[in-house]
Amino acid sequence: MADVSTLQELFGVDADMPVPMLEDDSDLIPRIDENYRFDPEVTRAILAGFSHGSRVLVQGLHGTGKSTHIEQIAARLNWPLMRVNLDGQISRSDLVGKDQVVIEDGQPRTAFEEGVIPYALTRPMALVFDEYDAGRPEVMFIIQRLLERDGLFTLTEQNRVIRPHPHFRLFATANTVGLGNVNGLYHGVNRLNQAQLDRWNIIASLDYLDPAEELLVVSGQVPEAATKLGEETVATMIDVAQLTRSGFAAGDVSALMSPRTVISWAENSVIFGDVELAFRFSFLNRCDSTEHPLVAEYYQRCFGGELDLDHAATAS
Repeated sequence: MADVSTLQELFGVDADMPVPMLEDDSDLIPRIDENYRFDPEVTRAILAGFSHGSRVLVQGLHGTGKSTHIEQIAARLNWPLMRVNLDGQISRSDLVGKDQVVIEDGQPRTAFEEGVIPYALTRPMALVFDEYDAGRPEVMFIIQRLLERDGLFTLTEQNRVIRPHPHFRLFATANTVGLGNVNGLYHGVNRLNQAQLDRWNIIASLDYLDPAEELLVVSGQVPEAATKLGEETVATMIDVAQLTRSGFAAGDVSALMSPRTVISWAENSVIFGDVELAFRFSFLNRCDSTEHPLVAEYYQRCFGGELDLDHAATAS
């Protein structure tokens, strides 16, 4: 059991709650990323999920590290974790299970093969639904059963009721808060049933890292960037990213640079030995051509040099 001092040591937060640490050697336990930086408020929300069994939904823009945040807490608690991406191909049978024809004693017979939910529900495991706001309606109503207070799950295919394991935990991540694709950034997401959204005990919001923290992450993920390009250059890349995020929030640009994009930019800068070329490959070429001058202004304000837009215009 992790106490206050252990949680402070592992996550850097003061959380006065007993959090179980499992003794498990499952292959489903995530690997620890020593370079990961924890957001204190979101960490406390996720720890409450592991401690009290609260259903926790983490919302935030792409690249903020929502799923990874849950994974890295699970890794340090030695807790098996399974992630399910609710893309358009996930069906009811994937989650619940289905009858399959199997060969037994040389004879074919029908056997029920359990899906993700019955498998996870009966084990000490954290189940994470990624892209929660992209789930199909028939899938979302199945998940709604798990959000009831007792968490019992009726498996109609076998006429039985599954009681959750004492250490089963449920999390989800989403880019929106159930409002759908209001800004045009996340095509394919849906408006969520507000009655279902109300069943989540905790909804946490994860924002991008502080620039100093993001510098540590990028330098940790791409150590060659700090040595070959210099730490100051990497910090300037993050400054450009901050301007795109501010521009997006103000409605000036339709795309932004996530920490994942900055990491790609740093990697490409090392590969090509050219920060400007890597910027075009990593971000500029996916921006609308009408926004190129403004993005070039962001680049010029941080690096002090003009960005060659002729190559980007030719690519567009």
